[in-house]
Amino acid sequence: MKAHRSSIFLALVACAITVSAQDKDSFTPMPLDSGFGRMDVNPPAVPAEQIIKEFAAKETEFQDALNHYTYRRYARVQTLDDSNKVDGEWYEVDDVTFDSTGRRTEKVVFAPGSTLQRVMMSPSDLQDISHGYPFVLTNEEIAQYDVKYIGRQKVDEVDCYVFEVEPKLIEKNKRYFLGRIWVDATDLQIVVTNGRIVPDDTRKGKEDLHPPFMTWRAQVDGHYWFPVYTKGEGILHFSSGNGFIGEDVHIRDTIKYTDYKRFGSTSKIIFGGQTAPDSNQPQQAPPTPQKKK
Repeated sequence: MKAHRSSIFLALVACAITVSAQDKDSFTPMPLDSGFGRMDVNPPAVPAEQIIKEFAAKETEFQDALNHYTYRRYARVQTLDDSNKVDGEWYEVDDVTFDSTGRRTEKVVFAPGSTLQRVMMSPSDLQDISHGYPFVLTNEEIAQYDVKYIGRQKVDEVDCYVFEVEPKLIEKNKRYFLGRIWVDATDLQIVVTNGRIVPDDTRKGKEDLHPPFMTWRAQVDGHYWFPVYTKGEGILHFSSGNGFIGEDVHIRDTIKYTDYKRFGSTSKIIFGGQTAPDSNQPQQAPPTPQKKK
């Protein structure tokens, strides 16, 4: 997310940095949502390394399954004033589907003009919406991360292993997840993701900042846990200098993923035995993970 600087577009210049170089004061996070039980920090009955290996394999299976599904994505980015009222919005509806050759593609269904005034969407914002928020930790990607067992915790009624995930090294022109994941202790798939997509560009006058987020998954077709709802929110701290003043901007991202269908079929996403509501309806509380019966 870039700040408007007298209507001058500030191009993002990507650079290789490490996580330790991230500016911890570039944003203020919002509190963790409710629904998380007490953390059991005792060592797991099964070695953590084995759990990590098994859930990475399950995530690989899930990614392959997701590559055969179409779905609709509703993405909304808002700025809020000091009274917590929306004073600007970017909104886009996309169908993630396949072209005539069977290649994955994204088709814009609806995109009214943006009313954002204090910030502008950057390429990294769009990349995060498409690929970062629905984070998947496969066998191929897990080698890029340090994964540390934290404990065992319930998310509503779902018993989960909790891990901290941190990229080992941030390479130029790549974005990574930094935060925590909750893995279903039975299905060994990610059900909740909480953290940030990094790196931010924190150079004065060229800042490209992003809020922390949470993504919830639910089971589709009684088997895999698919992303269904993402909420990102925080206060981004844009610095002053070179003729412009600093500003704190309250940002809220809301992404909904609906109408999952296996390519060529008519299956739909189910929450606890009920078909997901139409995302054109007024916003509701995020769906909580539901175990299959």
